[in-house]
Amino acid sequence: MSATILVVDDVDTAREAIADSLRKDGKEVLEAGTLKEARGYLEKNKADICVLDILLPDGNGLSLLDEVIHMAWQPKFIMITAHGQIDYAVEAMKKGALDFITKPIDMKTLKKSIERAENMVAMRRELDHLRNTQKSAAHFVIGQHPRMQALIDLAQRAADSSVSVLITGESGTGKEVMATYIHQIGPRQQRPFIAINCAAIANTLLESELFGHEANAFTGASNKRKNGLMEVADGGILFLDEISSMPLDMQAKLLRAIEEHAFRRVGGTTLIRVDVQIIAASNRDLKEMIKNGEFREDLYYRLKVVDLDIPPLRKRKEDIPELIGLLLRQSNMSMGANIQDVTPRAMEALIAYDWPGNIRELRNTIERAIIFSDDPAIDIQHLPMEITQNYTG
Repeated sequence: MSATILVVDDVDTAREAIADSLRKDGKEVLEAGTLKEARGYLEKNKADICVLDILLPDGNGLSLLDEVIHMAWQPKFIMITAHGQIDYAVEAMKKGALDFITKPIDMKTLKKSIERAENMVAMRRELDHLRNTQKSAAHFVIGQHPRMQALIDLAQRAADSSVSVLITGESGTGKEVMATYIHQIGPRQQRPFIAINCAAIANTLLESELFGHEANAFTGASNKRKNGLMEVADGGILFLDEISSMPLDMQAKLLRAIEEHAFRRVGGTTLIRVDVQIIAASNRDLKEMIKNGEFREDLYYRLKVVDLDIPPLRKRKEDIPELIGLLLRQSNMSMGANIQDVTPRAMEALIAYDWPGNIRELRNTIERAIIFSDDPAIDIQHLPMEITQNYTG
């Protein structure tokens, strides 16, 4: 199934010109002239790619990027900007937009950007297809190492029981992947999976992000009620990444919300009850933080009903070939490549390396190798120097 493209522009002639050109290429295209119309399509998950003008009659297109974070299916955004709106375009990229095109629109450039977006949509659909069964979902959490096999079994039990989970491990070991896996194989798979990086949000805003706020609840708050991510995740999973960054006062409020399955919005009095499975992750030693008074012991034990400590890649090197196969399949789809193999000597060098950046570094290495390879297989010369300099094969 091809990707559906939503073109949003209040100038009818410009919008129709883009839409007609894409339809001639066999694309499925929807049109909207306002944010309200666009929002209607997106809320019904009708669009995979959104070509969006920044300035529209009923508001700034950037507001849509803030809204889609709460949607189960998040489209890829390509922003249309005038020359005087480059600052908006930069802000859009920070919010997750895939690309921006300046006016006047060059259709060749736009179609190239759309093609890139289509590749990413295709990859995501393939991954979603694999989520349909537990057997397929297991491809996302790979490991023949005994420790990984034990973790996979624990993750399956945690998914079935919907208890709180604490995932620990070095940076880049795949903690969010493990959290996603629990969502995919459990009874909440059709409900939201909402992730929040606690370290990326200012302490003063974290409570509002988690619990929401009433209109004008504090200085700088909007004049409309905002639902927090815990409320958005109702029935599903809330993933709290880098939980170690959460300030102590917020830890106390989170603990109470977890124990009571309820909370109040900032500035509100109504108790909001939710059914949310909490998964937290940390690359820091929380026990050491407890000793130093930096993390609450009661919250620690409330989170680690199931404790998943993911080993670093250097301690599970037998899993590297299978991981490379998965990463090749994913990277081929996202980058429009067709690299199907790794030469024996390149594989030996990859296994010999210690991977301080873990799976994240391995993914970046595979993507880099694909860029530099004109051959059907990744070879030693396609790998970065830090991997090949100590290889003696």
